[in-house]
Formats: sequence, C-alpha cells, structure tokens
Amino acid sequence: MRLLLALAILALSPTIAFAHTGIGDTAGFLHGFEHPIGGIDHILAMVAVGVFAVVLGGRALWLVPLSFVGMMVAGFALDIAQLGLPFVELGIALSSVVIGAAAALGRPMPVALAMALVGVFAVFHGHAHGAEMPETAAGLTYALGFVAATALLHLSGIFAASGMARIVGRFGKTAAQLAGGLFALGGIGILAGWL
Repeated sequence: MRLLLALAILALSPTIAFAHTGIGDTAGFLHGFEHPIGGIDHILAMVAVGVFAVVLGGRALWLVPLSFVGMMVAGFALDIAQLGLPFVELGIALSSVVIGAAAALGRPMPVALAMALVGVFAVFHGHAHGAEMPETAAGLTYALGFVAATALLHLSGIFAASGMARIVGRFGKTAAQLAGGLFALGGIGILAGWL
C-alpha cells in the first residue's frame, strides 16, 4: 500500500512542480508523459507487458519491463536521428496482440526471449513517441516524460496482475493469463478499427 501511495505521489508531482511555468522543459516532460497515456494502443501494450512479466515471474518480473523501456528509448533515438521505420502503427497495434497472447498462453519462455519479444515492439512505440514530439519540446525532458508514463503503465499491469493473483489464490496465473487474452483482443479491436 505504501508503494502505491508513493507511486501516486510521484505521478502527480510533475503537475504540482510545474504548475507555474509551462515553458520549455516543463512542457516537454508533460507532453512526453501524456503521449503513452493518451492512446488506447499504447496503454494496452504497456499494461500487457506488466501482466506478461507477472505470468513469467522470477527475473522476468523486472527485466521484461526494463527491456521494453530501453528499446523504446532506442526507437525514439531512431526517429530523432531521422531513420525511418516502416509499419509503426501496425507494430504498435500488433504489440498488444502478441504480448497479450504470449501472456495468455502462459508457456515457459527464457527471459532473454521474452525481453527480445517486448523489445521489438517497444522500438515501434518509441519511434511513434519521437514522431509526435512537439517541435518546442526538449528531447531529453520529453523522453523522461514518456519513460515515466510507460514505467507507471508497466507497474500498473504488474500490480493489477499480482493483486489479482493474491485474491484468487492458486488460480492467480490463470487469471493473469485471462487478462493477457483480453489485451490481445483489445489489440485485435484496434487492428479492426473497433477501438
């Protein structure tokens, strides 16, 4: 409970700290923070990463989300360097389908393979963040904003799946797998234009 309170305070502190300026770095951080939480496609994929990490358990619980964040920053750098990446929107939409399906299947998977799986899709998310960065935003503060929001979305998936596991006991992994299936269905809804 204390951790959740600390995360809530952390999430709200940028707004409090920057309430009086709205210039330069502040705007960059806030724009970056808003981008991942402003689209259902990003939300589904990033929360699915947290659920997937819980299904895998062990070291994957932290390494899988960290891989996503690291490769997302690499995708952002590709866009900043003006290196094109084809099918960005398709990659983003497929990310929740594939990551959610991997969680739903619940099959044992080497941590390195799970990291690579989410990392591939993270590049598309990072590239999109770069493509939508306002010209007035400072790149570093903008990146810090979308990294913070992404980490919070991953943590929400981890906490939700872990909390669900505690509630349903021995069926916890099954419940997390069902949640993964819902994320995959959400991704299919995005691809089909329903969401």
